[in-house]
Amino acid sequence: MSVTVASLGFPRIGPRRELKTALERYWSGKSDGGVLLAAAADLRAKAWARQKALGVDHVPSNDFSFYDHVLDTSAMVGAVPGIYGWKGGPVDLDTYFAIARGAQGTDGGEAHADCGHGCTHGAVDVPAAEMTKWFDTNYHYLVPEFSTGQAFALSSTKIVDEFLEAKAQGIHTRPVLLGPVTFIRLGKSHTGEVNREELLRALLPVYEEVLKRLSAAGADWVQIDEPCLVLDLTHEDRALLAMAYEALAKAVPAVKLMLTTYFGGLGDNLDEAVALPVAGLHIDLVRAPEQLEEVLAKAPGTLVLSLGVIDGRNVWRADLEKILAVVEPVARERDIVLAPSCSLLHTPIDLAQETELDGEVRGWLAFAVQKLEELSVLAGALNEGRGSVAEALAASAAAAASRKTSPRIHDEAVAARLAFADAAMARRSKAFTARRTLQAEKLGLPAFPTTTIGSFPQTEEVRKARAAHGKGAMTDAEYEGFLREETARTVRWQEEIGLDVLVHGEFERNDMVQYFGEQLSGFAFTKHGWVQSYGSRCVRPPILFGDVSRPRPMTVAWWGYAQGLTDRPMKGMLTGPVTILNWSFVRDDVTRELACRQIALAIRDEVVDLERAGARIIQIDEAALREGLPLRRGDWKSYLDWAVECFRIASSGVADATQIHTHMCYSEFNDIIAAVGDMDADVISIETARSKMELLGAFAEYSYPAEIGPGVYDIHSPRVPAVEEMTGLLEAARSRLAPEQLWVNPDCGLKTRKWPETRAALVNMVAAARAARALA
Repeated sequence: MSVTVASLGFPRIGPRRELKTALERYWSGKSDGGVLLAAAADLRAKAWARQKALGVDHVPSNDFSFYDHVLDTSAMVGAVPGIYGWKGGPVDLDTYFAIARGAQGTDGGEAHADCGHGCTHGAVDVPAAEMTKWFDTNYHYLVPEFSTGQAFALSSTKIVDEFLEAKAQGIHTRPVLLGPVTFIRLGKSHTGEVNREELLRALLPVYEEVLKRLSAAGADWVQIDEPCLVLDLTHEDRALLAMAYEALAKAVPAVKLMLTTYFGGLGDNLDEAVALPVAGLHIDLVRAPEQLEEVLAKAPGTLVLSLGVIDGRNVWRADLEKILAVVEPVARERDIVLAPSCSLLHTPIDLAQETELDGEVRGWLAFAVQKLEELSVLAGALNEGRGSVAEALAASAAAAASRKTSPRIHDEAVAARLAFADAAMARRSKAFTARRTLQAEKLGLPAFPTTTIGSFPQTEEVRKARAAHGKGAMTDAEYEGFLREETARTVRWQEEIGLDVLVHGEFERNDMVQYFGEQLSGFAFTKHGWVQSYGSRCVRPPILFGDVSRPRPMTVAWWGYAQGLTDRPMKGMLTGPVTILNWSFVRDDVTRELACRQIALAIRDEVVDLERAGARIIQIDEAALREGLPLRRGDWKSYLDWAVECFRIASSGVADATQIHTHMCYSEFNDIIAAVGDMDADVISIETARSKMELLGAFAEYSYPAEIGPGVYDIHSPRVPAVEEMTGLLEAARSRLAPEQLWVNPDCGLKTRKWPETRAALVNMVAAARAARALA
């Protein structure tokens, strides 16, 4: 029996975020399409060569994307909404980026927003497509949009082109294709309900054509991702899977399909999965190790099994001896492929770049490159005997032992505080209706109060100053002086345009999670551990390795400085415990619930200190609460119970007259609206601009009692919405909720935007709020 190694996908951004640089230069007009395409080709070539050199037998292609692989699939099949002016044929870069980022022109012509190329579209002003989270990750995808009678046509040959590109470099790849059933499930329609079976029947000919072209180009295997197989599927869903794969197997028998599942176990979908006419099946043994025994019992002997034994979503070094104990018996009975649990898109690229990371912590970690090295060691042990990789196995065992016994992991004071925490810590003293009266008297805000979500543009000057300070080229005093000037300028400008509740702009913060993690015990940080969130947006998740506490106040001084500049309410701005947890690489030696409770107590201390300093409004962002929801409905209650309680622990230490806000991003609220209500926040702000207030339906049906700020300005697009557009969104909100419930704010923080568009959009937003007051 033989063992081979597969990579299911490699990070796209490049070791130094070269993709980010290339994209942003193209978007700003500083380079043209040819330069962008050349930069992408260079990144792909280096990624293929690197994986091959690391011992990967099945190197992926088509895992690269300029923005998002779901958008790539929409482009491949011609699922382009009519507003983008596409008339058929190949989907060009201008149309592709208009879907991703929106487009905006002037009265004199039609130009792509924030672009120096004069790119034109079929409409002067078009918004970006709706964006949401990829399953339970922090990666975003553009939601496919379908219409009644939807037609599909092969409109991008990217998958074939990149296979041939790698082939020309002497690397035979296994192309990656998002499965047709998952693709349809991810989409939505704005023209009424669409029949999934009809969609699939229309879609399959395009998939068949793609596989035929790949076969003609020389591809023998294709990785086809159907992560929907780890979800709760209906009988209809299972029937669609059977229909799809019977059609593909019949149409293109020469291509072997590796059906790839991840982010969970197959569970009650196992029988359907092993019955599909595919040549291979990949299973996630990190998220669902218990499924191996049943898969082995039911999988036909001819089915090639790909075992996801290395965690593709976290950064911890694997215990190779432990993995070998599981896979050795399997390898004696059948050919297997060893792989990460999922695409390595979700991990940083190379630990070797982290020369400044604490040595002990560094020894516990593995990034994408190191994970592929671990797979190569495992394959060597299975194919050639443990002696052939004895040194690597010994190093793995030593790292595992070090992490278990390090005194830096556990803090007795943190454990003692948790032991004395009781249910009263998670309750405000009065109900919302009573708190609302007290808060209204204290704050004196107008109807439709205006605010922003927290951050303001992190300009090139801000980034340069932060870098200079980090390198020692700017003293602490000089840097603080610079930040004070930026903060004061931003506070004055907010007053000038008439915002009612102000923020200080967060210029001292690098990231909404990293900033707090750097000041809490139990976290470590990287210099180059970037992970793509969407497009050119990358984050460096903190690494939570030990017990968490707050040594000292984190935000009080900057809040106090900003509040001293104005008589208007200044929000205290914090990131909530669930979001800090979900946007970090978390420890796997304790439960997520325990880690979250530790963070909640630390944030509670900060909330209490802010109130003591005079803060009347404190916002605790829980942008990622919905994102952490388990993929199986049966597991929801347990997660929501402790997640909501952690938020309440963090927020409930204040007086009733202090107003607690929270913010949630890219969430489908219908299924969790009761839990959102249980958070007992006084005001929640949510992203609703792209969905045209569609998400408010859940709040209306639930009769949500508290106040809501539905976003009227999509900050993930460079376009500036007109006053009339925002007024229309507010009217849509008023049709669902009582006017006295409504706040007016952008969808999210403004960190990634530029000042000209931010100023114009917020001026329009204030005008829209005033128009709403005039109608009240």
